[in-house]
Amino acid sequence: MPRTAHEILIAGQWRRGAGEPIDTVDPATGDVLATVHSASVDEVDEAARAAARAAADPAWRDLLPHERARLLHRIADRTEAAADELSRLQTADTGKTLTETRALALSAAGTFRYAGAALETAEEALTPSRGPYVTMSVHEPIGVVGAINPWNSPVASDAQKIAPALAAGNAVLLKPAAWTPLVSLALGRIITEALDELGLPTALLSVLPGSGRVVGDAIVRHPLVGRIGFTGGTGTGRTIAAAAAEKLIPASLELGGKSPTIVRADADIELALSGVLFGIFSSTGQSCIAGSRLFVAREIYDSFVGELVARVGKLRVGPGTAPDTQVGPLVHHSHRDAVAAHVDRARAEGARVLCGGAAPEGEQYRDGAYYLPTVLDGVPNSARICQEEVFGPVLVALPYDDEDDLVRQANDTVYGLACGIWTRDHRAAWRLARRIDAGTVWINTYKQFSASTPFSGTKDSGLGTEKGREAIRSYQRQKSLYWGTSDSPLPWAN
Repeated sequence: MPRTAHEILIAGQWRRGAGEPIDTVDPATGDVLATVHSASVDEVDEAARAAARAAADPAWRDLLPHERARLLHRIADRTEAAADELSRLQTADTGKTLTETRALALSAAGTFRYAGAALETAEEALTPSRGPYVTMSVHEPIGVVGAINPWNSPVASDAQKIAPALAAGNAVLLKPAAWTPLVSLALGRIITEALDELGLPTALLSVLPGSGRVVGDAIVRHPLVGRIGFTGGTGTGRTIAAAAAEKLIPASLELGGKSPTIVRADADIELALSGVLFGIFSSTGQSCIAGSRLFVAREIYDSFVGELVARVGKLRVGPGTAPDTQVGPLVHHSHRDAVAAHVDRARAEGARVLCGGAAPEGEQYRDGAYYLPTVLDGVPNSARICQEEVFGPVLVALPYDDEDDLVRQANDTVYGLACGIWTRDHRAAWRLARRIDAGTVWINTYKQFSASTPFSGTKDSGLGTEKGREAIRSYQRQKSLYWGTSDSPLPWAN
């Protein structure tokens, strides 16, 4: 891919941004893929004002739900047709394997398609009357909404916010992560072309790369932005929540995690081994729901962890473009260094490195942001490596003695995003699933997602819910209508 100055999408128009240049780097090689000039604060204002006009344009405002659904289905079809191109672009930008990035592109298409179907079948409510009137509840768009996403799964995360926001009748200001803007810009082109084909205002979407401190902050604080959807770190989430509270606008926040994955003594061992490996080392561990704390029943701890470590050592590390790669590079060299620092601190605190714990050696890894899949043990759950989100291919194994001990340790974290349970006992699975503080619990599987199933976190893992039928309603305001049915004047007026 040649190094070029990529245009960004401002108020439906493609042009070079007026903000600082950002080099986006291939993490497998260290080569600069492109230089993208970020949006300026003035361009955020321009995009927001144009978005407000587009949201109020009768060509968009007066569309019936099934007509908006037509747009969403068209975007889904175009995204699916471009899945290979989007996959190659995201692999170059993030280092993920082509298998994974193609699945993410198809997931994005499925999200738009689901939003269209949910929109066409959404119903308003005729509420029970308590007087001489008919009462009903209707939903209307907020107007302009902001969507701020991280770098780990951009195309799927973008669709997860844009699809319900457009379905609800809004205009969207999207800020992709500064490290990985290319696939978001490509998705923006697909969406604006679909809008243009249907004669709809293209200013309904802007894609505004840049830093969170400049572009993200300008979107959150803009007076015309009436809702924020954010996925990212808990610290940034708190800042956005405070700004949203000051403006009295809603915000959904999908934040960090330190998710437990639990292997009971009665588990199907083969199923559990493959699930634990996938849960932490797929995506090179760069996933908010990664199963980064492994709790194993003490009576099978040594044998299970021993076999797990043997299999981790056989995982294939390489560039995302290689068809046999299982663990690609981390997204950026500075992030690789941060992951390595977490492991070095854990080692200093007494953790045993059972495998990994370093960058791989060899000429093919020299210039990339690689780190070996790592398994640690020998530290209590109170250790920093068990409490802090590493966001990399690092697993900490811990034994447990009984269910109460397990639940105490698993819940002893500020996070509550996800959990995995491996057991043959459906009663135990039900009991544990209800006792663990987590927004999503997988039983005998892991990291499976459905656009139709709500996703949320507890504690420091977030606020609000994404996905599911109600996602569209979360991007709308509810209004009540009262229709008088009595011919008699209100008695007070007499």
